[in-house]
Parts: sequence; structure tokens; C-alpha cells
Amino acid sequence: MPLNIPDGLPALEVLSRENIFCMTNSSARHQDIRPVRVLLLNLMPKKIETEIHLLRMLSNSPLQVDVELLRISDKPSKNTPIEHMDNFYKDFDQVRNRKYDGMIITGAPLGEVPFSEVNFWQEMTEVLDWSVSNVTSVMFLCWAVQAAMYHLYGVNKRVLPKKISGVYPHRLIAPYAHIARGFDEVFDAPHSRYAEVSKDELLENPELILVADSEIAGPYVWVSRNGRHLFVTGHSEYEPHCLKDEYERDIAAGISPAIPENYFPEDDPGKNPIVTWKSHGNLLFNNWLNYHVYQLTPFDPNEIGTNLQSNELHPMLG
Repeated sequence: MPLNIPDGLPALEVLSRENIFCMTNSSARHQDIRPVRVLLLNLMPKKIETEIHLLRMLSNSPLQVDVELLRISDKPSKNTPIEHMDNFYKDFDQVRNRKYDGMIITGAPLGEVPFSEVNFWQEMTEVLDWSVSNVTSVMFLCWAVQAAMYHLYGVNKRVLPKKISGVYPHRLIAPYAHIARGFDEVFDAPHSRYAEVSKDELLENPELILVADSEIAGPYVWVSRNGRHLFVTGHSEYEPHCLKDEYERDIAAGISPAIPENYFPEDDPGKNPIVTWKSHGNLLFNNWLNYHVYQLTPFDPNEIGTNLQSNELHPMLG
């Protein structure tokens, strides 16, 4: 089934060259089936790049996925043309009265910044509160994990002594969780962040189930017991060059970063990285769309937010 995206979005041309089946909104209106509606709140600086990464991950599914893009404010983005933002992104007032089957909230380069000092923190908390009654399942990525855990679960982030950057092995803790269907017992995933959520505090919370973690990178995937929240601290959507680009950007900024771990062959930045995380990444997004979104959302969108309020373990998550 196709990925349904706005007419004219630059990602359409890129994905079409990769033989990814995409359908524009104007074509999808002639379909007689109900697509899965997913809202993407993109907080990353390079928004077009992030769109492409995440749309690739959402495209490998038998479901028709209707994607809408959300910005948290109309403040101009330094790395994205304002015309792109105005043409393809909705403001929160345009979606606040709508219901969505799924939502993805991306990371942001704010790991070292206290939440109270984030210039859009009030808007962020409003969106998080709104999602509880308007979205069936939300996938939080990287910094969004820290923000959601703080605001929705009362668990503050812990700033790390140094940035975690690299590709790390992870082990399944809950192998029968449906979000991990098809995962190997040990698998790789990239990380790039300055803060983390304490594993001890996570395990103490009866509403949450740890699915996978890393001895080096810490907790990686966990879910709420009712399936409505999925937390992913790493970046399985990253393309091969992403960590390299971040490394070179930090060098140019005079930060003197460490070489990303387990990424370049022989830790040589002059060599092309070997990708070891894509198969698990595709499973992660497919499983979320299937088990947390499609299987849990009501057929009538008006009922979204009125079901799955219980914190009991949903059978689809066992």
C-alpha cells in the first residue's frame, strides 16, 4: 500500500527514485479505504532531511499511511526555507480539533538545555497534553523521549558527562513485546545525544515496560502498558552518513568531538561507515504502525482518545 503525502513535498521525488510507492493527497482522495493518519511533529533543524528519513521508514508497510506535518511555532527555521514550512507544515491550531491514529515527535538538539529554558516548552507541553485525547499511539524519538518522560511521567532527564555518539549493540529485555517482533536477540542502533532517562527510574514506573537496552547507551526502547506511548532513544531512521555529518559539523564548530563509536571501520573517519541497523529499524516502524496504531485505533476516528485509557497491558503488547 502507498504512503500518502502532501502534493509537491520534495521527499516525493527522492522516494520515487528509490521505488517507494507514494501517493499524493489528491490521488488518495479517490481511494475508498480509510488510511492510517499519522501526524509528524518535526523538531529537527534540517527538516527536509528528517522528513525523508522518517517517510522512508513509514513507507515499507502494507498500510496506506496518510502523513501530515506539524510545526510547533511559526518561528523561521535557519536550515529550512520558509516557503517549505508554509507550504507543507500545519500550525497546532489547524490540528487541535482533529484526531490521529499515530503521531511521531522527533528529537531536537536540546539535550543539555533545561526544559524550563526551551523557548517552545509551553507549546510542547500543550501538544503532549493534547495527544492524550487526540492520538491513539505516539512514538517519541531521542529528545522527545526526555520531554515526554518529564512532562507525562514526572521523570527528569540526566545530562551525560559526554555525548553518546555511535552505533551500539542492544539486547532484548521483553522478547515477546509486539514492538520487537522479528528483532534479533542482539541488534545495533545509532545514538546521538547528550542526555538520558535513568534506567532505575524507568524500571520503578509500573506504567512502563522496558523492551531493549544497551550496556553503553542505556535504555533504548520502552512502551506504556496500554500501548499509547512508544519511546525510542536512538535513531534507527538515520541514513549511513548522518553520524558522519554530525561529527564533521562539530569539528567545524570547534567542539573537538570524539569519533562516533563502532561506526567508521577501524575508527577511521576517512572510511565509509558500514550500516548494521536498517533491518531492525524497519521492523521497529512497521511493528509500531501495525500493533500500536492500526491494531489499537478505533475504526471511527471520533472514538480516538476515549479507548485504551487503562494502564493494563493490552493483549497486542504482550
